[in-house]
Amino acid sequence: MRLCENARPWKWQGGAGAFRTMVVVLLLRFSLAKDSCLTGSAPQSIAQPVYQDGTGLDAGVSFMADLVQSFLNTVQPNTFPKDLILDLVKNLDVVQSDPDTTKAILSYQVGFLVCAAIGILYIVLMVLVGFFLACCRCCGNCGGRMYQKQTSSVHCRRRTLYWSATCTTIIILAGNICMFRSNETLKDIVDHSAVELEQTLDNLHVYLTAVPQQIEHVVKESFKTVYEVTENLNDIGPQLGTDIQRGFRGALDPAVDLIRALDQDAVQANALLNEANRTLARLQSGSSSIQANISAVKDRINQTISKKECQGCVALKPELQKVTVDTSIVIPQLSELQPAVDEVIKADLQSVVKEAEDYFNSIPQKVSNDTKDVVQSTKEQLKDIEKQISQVAQDFPISALNNVSDSLKQLRTEINKVTPELERANEISWPVGVAICCVVLLVVMCNVLGLVLGPLGLRPKADPTRRSCTANCGGIFLMMGAGFSFLFSWLFMVLVLLLFLLGGNLFTLVCRPWRSGELLKLIDTPGLIPGLELGPNLGLKINLTLTDIYSNCQVNKPLWTTLHLHEIIDLEDLLNVSKYTEEIQQHFENTDITLSTITLLNPEVQNQLRNFSKLLKDVNYTSVREQLNNISRVDLNTTADTLDMVRNIQPNSVIATELKNEARDLRQIQAALEATIFPQVQQLISIIDRFQATMEKINGTVEKMLRTVGAAQDFLNTNTTQIVKAEGKEFLDCQMGYFVVYADWAKTVITQQVGLCGPLARAVDSAETIICSNVIESLNAFWFSLGWCLMFFIPSIILSMKLAKYYRKMDYSDVDDNHIVMNHIPRANLKHY
Repeated sequence: MRLCENARPWKWQGGAGAFRTMVVVLLLRFSLAKDSCLTGSAPQSIAQPVYQDGTGLDAGVSFMADLVQSFLNTVQPNTFPKDLILDLVKNLDVVQSDPDTTKAILSYQVGFLVCAAIGILYIVLMVLVGFFLACCRCCGNCGGRMYQKQTSSVHCRRRTLYWSATCTTIIILAGNICMFRSNETLKDIVDHSAVELEQTLDNLHVYLTAVPQQIEHVVKESFKTVYEVTENLNDIGPQLGTDIQRGFRGALDPAVDLIRALDQDAVQANALLNEANRTLARLQSGSSSIQANISAVKDRINQTISKKECQGCVALKPELQKVTVDTSIVIPQLSELQPAVDEVIKADLQSVVKEAEDYFNSIPQKVSNDTKDVVQSTKEQLKDIEKQISQVAQDFPISALNNVSDSLKQLRTEINKVTPELERANEISWPVGVAICCVVLLVVMCNVLGLVLGPLGLRPKADPTRRSCTANCGGIFLMMGAGFSFLFSWLFMVLVLLLFLLGGNLFTLVCRPWRSGELLKLIDTPGLIPGLELGPNLGLKINLTLTDIYSNCQVNKPLWTTLHLHEIIDLEDLLNVSKYTEEIQQHFENTDITLSTITLLNPEVQNQLRNFSKLLKDVNYTSVREQLNNISRVDLNTTADTLDMVRNIQPNSVIATELKNEARDLRQIQAALEATIFPQVQQLISIIDRFQATMEKINGTVEKMLRTVGAAQDFLNTNTTQIVKAEGKEFLDCQMGYFVVYADWAKTVITQQVGLCGPLARAVDSAETIICSNVIESLNAFWFSLGWCLMFFIPSIILSMKLAKYYRKMDYSDVDDNHIVMNHIPRANLKHY
């Protein structure tokens, strides 16, 4: 093999239609034998932070939430006064003196004002009625006079009053139970709200911390991509060189394999030919002495049978002609093959194979040497790509998130300062609430004792002045319940009124619009809160509102969608590395990779092989075998047997002895032939058979090899440049594919996974749960339950005082309409109250 002196340089540059067609053909051919470009697997989805679950304390007061909210919605059916609040906030000094504004406020609060008026009226009337009732009783009036008129309907009236008082007491007891429960729930909520709020703040902190980490992860993945491409460029020799080798070997390996096989067969044929010549020489050398012995014996036999005394010997002369061994084997084709085989051996086809392999093995190093400069310049371009992609982290509003994080820390500090005060207030409010509940329970217990003891000690037909102590105690307990009701109801109503105005307005002005979204819309009003213009602060063209953010976060959308970051970050431009890849591609196109043209077999060697193949076809192996088989067919024993037969009929003993000796000599020569000559003949036949098989194989190999080498040489001469171009372009596309995969992944992650803001919506919902569903609803449940009890104190007082006379021991007797005589008891000097 030899290499052409004129090397063919290759450049990454465009070509005509024929070139494109050739590249397509080559790529289709190579795609069946080579692996696809490994651009690396796309990075995995970024890890989302883990958040703590809330405690869900709103379940404790849900049993009264609907009832209280229904009452408050009845009290305040008006819609959220957004315009009125805006006027109050923006023009506070003006609206204070504006009667229209005052009228609007009063009109909006008319329900609360009516309820407040009822509460004030309750307080005033309860105090006045209690005062006048006490005075009247002291004067012996309003039930103070211990006298009960007996009529026929007295029992019916007593029963009616009893069951009415019982129902009223049950209603008050139900309200008192709700008071106890709501008071306990309020205590638990206040105790656990700090934990709930702490978890909410922790979740926000985790979220605000995770967003920069996610952006940093995206940027680090770009560094990983650049690193992988850099490593591939450093390994361009083995990678691209191997691909080019694969392109060549697809066509050249069969030719090289056939050359190697022909060389091996030629060596084997030469060895067999030498062995055949050596064996033939030994055969001819051994058969010469045997031929001489046969000639001597034949001469003696001829002399013996020529004597007159030899009877019947004339018939032996034809048989004597068979006594011969012809070892003059002539194989002119084998002698002509030896120079041809020698020429094939001299061609040293094994060195052709070795040179071809060395040439292919040198391709990776050649690629490395020729692309050294372009690889270095490409690495510089990769550094610029790193800087461009890193701009994503700089353009992302991380500073705004940091500001929110700082505000969150300040809020946590303030909460930690207030929390001890709230805990101390809760420690005071809970026993106060328990005391109020116990006072109401005291009234209920007085009523219950009165309702139990009264009937137990009452004898309906007994004289009122002779009622039992048990019935009298029942009546006294009923009077005590009424007295406690007068004593504490107006004080508790003051508390109910204050808590009603506070909790009711918080529900209607904060909680209800918070849940409906109207509160966020109010906060979104431009200019209401200075510095809350999110759109301009983020550089957006649109006015981004908290309502929009909350709506997006409720469905856990990413920050890219929530904050409309596409207006401030041109992600397509930042992740578009085509301007760098085009420059890299241009550098590669201007790079020469010089591969010399390889000549597998020169014309002289090909002619020698053709002539050698032609000689192989002219060898007559049948003639050679026939000559050898003639030697193997020599049988001197037959002639010896004939001599013995003739000897037996000879009367002359001398002639008989001579014939006997001559027969013995022929048998000895036959034995010598079988011992030496015949094995050599068989060995030579075996060699000839193997030589023939090898020659036939060589003949087929030469023809196939010449065709394959010719096709491979044509492929190499025609397609070397195209192979290098196609493989080089595929290698470059493979490296650029890394950036395509990364860019697609980064776009998906940034626009769909970074900063999923569901935690923000959950934080707002958690705050609403803590403030409204927990604290305010518990507070409202308490005053509603207390107010419920206080309102039923009025019928309880009336019924208890009226029912008490039916159980208490009277000082005076009376006669009913049936003229029952009652004993007259003188008026006592002391009055019973």
